[in-house]
Amino acid sequence: MRVSRECNFAGRLVERLGANSDLVDAATGQTIRAADVPSTIVGFAASFLAHGLRPGDRILISCGVNPASALAYLGAIYAGCIPVLVDERLLESSGAVIFTKASAKAVWSTQRVRCDWTRENGFSHITGNFEALPARSLRAAMCAESDLAALMPTSGSTGDPKLVMVTHGNLIANTEAIIRSQGLEADEKALLIMPVSYCFGTSIVHTHLYQGGGIVFDSRFMFPDKVLRAINQYRCTTFAGVPTVYNILLRRSHIASIALPGLRRFLQAGGRFPSASIEEFCRIAPGPRFLVMYGQTEATARISCLPADRLADKLGSAGLPLDNLAVRIVNDAGHEIPHGQIGEIQVSGPSVCRGYLDDPEASQSKFTSGWLRTGDIGSRDQEGYLWIEGRLAEFIKVRGLRVSFAEIEAKVATVPGVHECAVAGMHHPESGEALALFVVGSDKASTLQERVRRALPPLWTCSSIRVVPELPRTANGKIARSQLQTLE
Repeated sequence: MRVSRECNFAGRLVERLGANSDLVDAATGQTIRAADVPSTIVGFAASFLAHGLRPGDRILISCGVNPASALAYLGAIYAGCIPVLVDERLLESSGAVIFTKASAKAVWSTQRVRCDWTRENGFSHITGNFEALPARSLRAAMCAESDLAALMPTSGSTGDPKLVMVTHGNLIANTEAIIRSQGLEADEKALLIMPVSYCFGTSIVHTHLYQGGGIVFDSRFMFPDKVLRAINQYRCTTFAGVPTVYNILLRRSHIASIALPGLRRFLQAGGRFPSASIEEFCRIAPGPRFLVMYGQTEATARISCLPADRLADKLGSAGLPLDNLAVRIVNDAGHEIPHGQIGEIQVSGPSVCRGYLDDPEASQSKFTSGWLRTGDIGSRDQEGYLWIEGRLAEFIKVRGLRVSFAEIEAKVATVPGVHECAVAGMHHPESGEALALFVVGSDKASTLQERVRRALPPLWTCSSIRVVPELPRTANGKIARSQLQTLE
């Protein structure tokens, strides 16, 4: 096993930063010039070590849409610590669960927020930015490609997510393959509206900085026209979003009248975007290439990409696997099946992660003999393009964030007056997918509906709440989800 500083992903990234690697906060106008980005990453690393952390220690990183989150994340990896990523909007509600699950020793956030669970256990709460230090003052921690680099939660929602063990080798392999699949160059600049805690957002940071480009962080997507104008203001070449984002641009922005002459590509992942909507979007914004991608946190981020020059004749496909990944389709018995037949999609290669932290049973179920069982069902055509038909696992993606049926039903079950609850997913024009809840309870319908709606986290888009006398069940007593939508 080779152990070197070259295997440290953040150390390698720092060496590849270039003259275009500015980090910009479009909401505030703050800019960290390219020449200062390497020393700022090193400054974060040195500060974490000065606070008593050591290589191998885990630190919860509260992530927003800002340069500091990316710098803190990369600084932790550079120091040999293990960043555990959490959306800053969920720090107070879910931070304690993730902190405990990860056995973390510290928390970092841009500013101090209420985290009583850190003080109660005597752990450090580190805030703010740190003094930039020359790279020669602290070299990247020695590591092997198989060493743990980060822990990434599988869910962007509340609850008790699994923590995916991502290695330095995973990050290097997936980052380099994504760069090749998208044809990224050294003068790239991405406009990022997603938090660094989301693996799609993380991958944008990885690829553009690793290739010597820069990132513009913009947290103002509630005003989509401001973001579109920021693309031009900062001469961005890449824009990335989940289906919700593109639906908002179609329905609530002036993208048809705001020219984007410097933009080279739109990147779309995080769930299915209807083919008709892709065609409409490409008609309205015909200049940049539109790249459809598919991935999972357990595969570091990206699994496949649909080349823009095949979008027209392969519309609806998730594209070709990255060039360092193998993909197969298997039947219920686990045997590979021919092209055109539908089964579970499985993935193998250097970006498939090690498993889930401290959860050998779930790891064994998800990662089998070197293959990642995605839980998605689909097929491959004669040219090898992936076509995803649905999911085996019971979860939906709301605004690109994965939420399990079990988590939703457990949450609703705590509402007074609710006896039982079942959930189904349904298409939503803005959030991609939304919840349709079916509730059995003892109070009148309007009372239950109001209680349930108040209890739902704001990130969960709920399309409907129906109060029903009973839930449909299969012969073995399980909820018959296929029959839910027929209930009155």
